[in-house]
Amino acid sequence: MHLEFRHLRTIRAIHQAGGLARAADLLNMTQSALSHQVKGLEDQAGIELFVRRSKPLKLSVAGFRMLKLAERILPEIDALEEDFKALKSGKTGRLHIAMECHACFDWLFPVLELFRRAWPEVDVDIRAGLAFEALPALMREEVDLVISSDPVDVPGMMFNPLFDYHPMFVAAANNPLAGKEVIVAEDFRDQMLITYPVSRDKLDVFTEILSPAKVEPRGMRQVELTAVILMLVGSNRGVSVLPDWVLRDIKLHADYVTRPLGPGVITKRLYAATRAEDALKPYMAYFLKLGRSEPVKLQRG
Repeated sequence: MHLEFRHLRTIRAIHQAGGLARAADLLNMTQSALSHQVKGLEDQAGIELFVRRSKPLKLSVAGFRMLKLAERILPEIDALEEDFKALKSGKTGRLHIAMECHACFDWLFPVLELFRRAWPEVDVDIRAGLAFEALPALMREEVDLVISSDPVDVPGMMFNPLFDYHPMFVAAANNPLAGKEVIVAEDFRDQMLITYPVSRDKLDVFTEILSPAKVEPRGMRQVELTAVILMLVGSNRGVSVLPDWVLRDIKLHADYVTRPLGPGVITKRLYAATRAEDALKPYMAYFLKLGRSEPVKLQRG
């Protein structure tokens, strides 16, 4: 039996209208066309779907079985059509985010809270488990946006600039380096360096300072959470290098000192990588707008 959605709509309309004439009006078709469709459906089923001797027209036992199917399936089809319309108009969609930046949670959550209020129908998620296979996941459409400071040239991918930041040195106020105005690579040789648990090519302190100077710290300790890094630094268990937005409140804390890295001014840029066709979607454009403005407020305190 070849059953189509129009057959389910037909059986539902006839049941609701109580006759072919009114049902034909509901379905925007002629009564003869509707009669022909019903006959073809009954021929396929090999059984009558209506009790024709009754007025108003009533469903047979087989017809009620088909109506039950229609009432289960058609609302889901109607809902799917509405979803497609909303997707086409840009009112809804999916924004699953992966990050190549542990410290980005500090500014990302305030951005997402503002985004949620403006676009409540967009499905938002943070895919932390994909953090360091993020760009391949973006091209496989497993995620929709990747926060990264390392743009690459990949066909079909756009790196949308968000904002610039400065990697900053942070240490306990009683650390010997607290008296220096600028921290350079050599200063790390006798320090325990506390970092996020990522590869060196994802850490600003190595890509911008240590690796070019071929300098190794005395030791390294990897810590998952920013708050724990700062706790250890404040106890003089080591030093760290973090983005300036993370250290906005620490600058005024008596237990810490923050210093620029040198010898020159080091500036990095954060990007939101998207698939090229997604960048101009209304909700994506709105997220990018927030991602350019809100973190700067945190940087300025």
